[in-house]
Amino acid sequence: MSARPFKILGIQQIAIGGPSKEKLKTLWVDMLGLEVSGNFVSERENVDEDICAMGRGPFKVEVDLMQPLDPEKKPAVHATPLNHVGLWVDDLPTAVEWLSANGVRFAPGGIRRGAAGFDITFLHPKANDEFPIGGEGVLIELVQAPAEVVDAFAKLAG
Repeated sequence: MSARPFKILGIQQIAIGGPSKEKLKTLWVDMLGLEVSGNFVSERENVDEDICAMGRGPFKVEVDLMQPLDPEKKPAVHATPLNHVGLWVDDLPTAVEWLSANGVRFAPGGIRRGAAGFDITFLHPKANDEFPIGGEGVLIELVQAPAEVVDAFAKLAG
């Protein structure tokens, strides 16, 4: 295996699903004080999500509160309460190429623009014969970090 040509910088987001995002907002917004900064609706992804955040600047962590548009359709964003974890990556295309070449399975859809406006892709929660490495039940989103996030994490590393 060659040296890893990219860095995972930190957590970009967590996505929490439920039958009703109003109940999720009662905890995350009303009780814990997060602010709703946006909304994303996608029929293709069967989701209506409110985008919240904690922290500031390059260390801000997005908290997505998601409910399905149709609870009978897939993907079932509410079926797993912790829907996915998003990780900042410094070079998304290079990461995808290297991880794929080393047996990591990706979910269908490839690299695309995500709800927050960054390029994203998902590691599949389950491995298969062709790609023997998966998320072991956890959906993992890789998110292309903007330059200011890459720079801020580089300063932390010294």
